[in-house]
Amino acid sequence: MLGILIVAIVASLFAGTKWSDATWTPSLALDLEGGTQIILKAKPVGDEKVTSNTISQAIEVIRQRVDSSGVAEAEITSQGSDQIVVGLPGKPSEETLKLVRTPAHMEFRPVLAVGAPTPTSADQPSASPTPTATAGAATDSGTQPTDAATAPADAAATPEPTPSASAPASDTPTKAAPDNASDAAYYVTPAVQEKFDQLDCTSADNRTGGSSGDPDVAFVTCDPDGSAKYILGPVEIQGSEIASASSGRNVLPNGGVGTEWVVNLKMKSKGTSQFTDVTTRLQGLTSPQNQFAMVLDGLVISAPSLAPNVIISNGQAEISGSFTRESAASLANQLNFGALPVTFEVQSEDQISATLGAEQLEKGLLAGLIGLILVVIYSMLQYRALGLLTVASLVVAAALTYGIITLLSWTQGYRLSLPGVAGLIVAIGITADSFIVYFERIRDELREGRTLAAAVDRGWERARRTILASDAVNFIAAIVLYLLAVGGVRGFAFTLGLTTIIDVVVVFLFTHPMMQLIARMPFFAHGHPLSGLDPRRLGVDATRYVGRGKVVSGPRTTTTTDDVPADAAPAPASRVPVGVGGGQTIAERRAAAKAAAQDASAASPPTAGVSPDDGAQESGTESGRTEGNEH
Repeated sequence: MLGILIVAIVASLFAGTKWSDATWTPSLALDLEGGTQIILKAKPVGDEKVTSNTISQAIEVIRQRVDSSGVAEAEITSQGSDQIVVGLPGKPSEETLKLVRTPAHMEFRPVLAVGAPTPTSADQPSASPTPTATAGAATDSGTQPTDAATAPADAAATPEPTPSASAPASDTPTKAAPDNASDAAYYVTPAVQEKFDQLDCTSADNRTGGSSGDPDVAFVTCDPDGSAKYILGPVEIQGSEIASASSGRNVLPNGGVGTEWVVNLKMKSKGTSQFTDVTTRLQGLTSPQNQFAMVLDGLVISAPSLAPNVIISNGQAEISGSFTRESAASLANQLNFGALPVTFEVQSEDQISATLGAEQLEKGLLAGLIGLILVVIYSMLQYRALGLLTVASLVVAAALTYGIITLLSWTQGYRLSLPGVAGLIVAIGITADSFIVYFERIRDELREGRTLAAAVDRGWERARRTILASDAVNFIAAIVLYLLAVGGVRGFAFTLGLTTIIDVVVVFLFTHPMMQLIARMPFFAHGHPLSGLDPRRLGVDATRYVGRGKVVSGPRTTTTTDDVPADAAPAPASRVPVGVGGGQTIAERRAAAKAAAQDASAASPPTAGVSPDDGAQESGTESGRTEGNEH
């Protein structure tokens, strides 16, 4: 199983280097490789002020953009009261740089058509999936949620068919002027329809976001998760008109709190007037044209439908649907991002060298090498030849870790930072600790008088519980640290969690099976002095009773105390090694000693002055019989 895993990783990397952009080395983060640094200065819009909360929200917007573009280990921090410093490792693409430079932009557009995310042929109408939320109006008695649902688009709501492939698609409207912003006959030109049909929202390249273009024309886009694509009308309300957005439980007509998670949206004065006009028009339309799309950075984050006969005239709307606590909070945050009253001006954009660079990476790797050498030296001194299994296990763990990190660099954009290197160094100790626990359990079983094969099986049963408990604690700590930390600390937590999982895989699929094979080798099974399993070095008395009054010396190879024939008399008490009782109680060992003394007395002529019972009272020892004769 382990071999299959290693071969799969190597084969994947080989295929990636041949037919894709994979490499045999992991990508490095900004602190080790350098990259591009952009300094953005926040500028308020109108009479608004730039606050620390505004800067924090802007940083979250930029972080979401950068993460969605596949760049990992980016450093995004505030500088002063109105600046944001963005550090991107390596050589970011121009599209990624554009995402950083462009301020967050929220806008409301009417939905003209909704379709499946994959490209459609010219003779297939666009399908309209059920929207993710519905909108309701707030009244004096409380917010009234709606029960409206969006039905699949019918033929009347379907945009004009795509023109013949032989003729170029025209971008000229078929009407002189639109009746309103929801006039599909005017805004859905043949060129817009063709772009809609060819758009593939399942491709991540089409979901990077950015500007939505001219606010006065139709716009074709996707939602962030690639589950639908849209044709949207012109912009009717700007995101800056949002006063606030919050998530919570819905309010019932009687003033009580319901069980459904909703998002409450409140508009400013100008936005309230605009929202009244929009909802007045949309409530009389059929699906999907009774929906309005909330567009953030060029992607539709929500497209709720308006309930029939509902006009939102007070600028307060409740967006309901199949929300969870997390999804409702996420949408509320996104709406607040779009309401940021700031724009950003690029102050500088420079190429920077690695802040730590090759020298620090070299020192980090050197520290790891020193730690590895110390572990190997300790293993060889403590476990002799058995320590070679520790070395082999560490090599396998290192190969797996390197391969997985390199694979993640190619497929997930992961970048190795110096904190990540620190996590790999800590993993050496975690992995070595698992081997030590296992080996010590085996040696404990040998001290109990078991053969090596039996000690390996029994020791594994006891050791694996300890190993799993220890690794579980490390893994939980890594998860908590990853969720709570930011920046480079998350790199440390990630590598710590990854190497903890690899430790379990290596111990179960390599170390234990190899130990079972080693137990069959005479060099180890017979307890050679250099094997690390020498009975004398472990403090085991190799003299043992084999039945019929016979006692032999030498290492155990085929029997344990549990393997003595049933008809054999127990060993004399003086020949039963301390700690080699096969789990017997004190009373059982005394009874065995007495029976052995009786058997020894029956096998030899009686000695004057000494009875078998007297000999038994003297523990059946040779010294006891001598004292009896002298008496």
